Amino acid sequence: MSATSARLPATVSFTGIKRFVGHPRFARFLSLVVFLLGWQFVVPLLPTTLVPSVSEVANFMWDEIRGDTLAPNTVYQAFWISLNRLGVGFSIALAIGIPIGLAMGMSKAFNWFLHDFVVVGLAMPSLVWALVAAMWLGFGSTAPVITVVLAAICFVIINVAEGVRDVPKDLLDMADSYDMRITDKIRHVVMPSLMPFLFASLRYGLANGWKGLVLAEVFASTNGAGWMIRFWYDAHRAHGVVGYALFFLVVALILERLIFAKLSNWVFRWRPQKGMQPMREVVEKGEI
Repeated sequence: MSATSARLPATVSFTGIKRFVGHPRFARFLSLVVFLLGWQFVVPLLPTTLVPSVSEVANFMWDEIRGDTLAPNTVYQAFWISLNRLGVGFSIALAIGIPIGLAMGMSKAFNWFLHDFVVVGLAMPSLVWALVAAMWLGFGSTAPVITVVLAAICFVIINVAEGVRDVPKDLLDMADSYDMRITDKIRHVVMPSLMPFLFASLRYGLANGWKGLVLAEVFASTNGAGWMIRFWYDAHRAHGVVGYALFFLVVALILERLIFAKLSNWVFRWRPQKGMQPMREVVEKGEI
């Protein structure tokens, strides 16, 4: 056996380890491990006992997942209520925001008329919407839903309007030359070009509506996942507050990975994914 053959398994093994370490999933997993270890070791050094340790939060979350809770609702019931409110509120925001955004993008006069209101809406903190909705509508499901609408609608409007303005002028001129109706122009010319901006409005609008919903449930509701944070806060259980905050993060990641990522891949499936050689490899090979 030659020396080259003897070194081959070690080389292959080293290459496999290097590829594994360099994978994005390993980096994400390592960052999570480092964060949890840092949290666990830093907590005993803090001059307070109000910050829960990783083990306390993990035990609390496991009990909630098993349904062993002292709260009026389980974690599943709480998030089911919140997700229903989020779905209703965000659907209303889309139904109102997309037509307004299209009108602002296609009409300068309409844009001048509403531009300042949209900018003010973008700058308004979700906490203000939650407090205003609570004062106007009281406790129940209406205030959280309205808060989601108010917190998300301006993100939908501004992204859709910018997407319409980004449509190539040549395509619009071609549509005009064929005397296309305005509805056909929107459907076949504007909407396909608008899709990246529409997905941006979905992500940012939903994220802002999600945060607004939590605040509204804390101040203006008697159930839901946001109210559960208030419940554990009033009970002076810091691990409960942190645990539900982590539940929110988990749900947000699930929505992003299982819904938005798959929907985005389906909508943009026409984009080339393979067969395009990275520019760096072309340069390294001396092909250009």
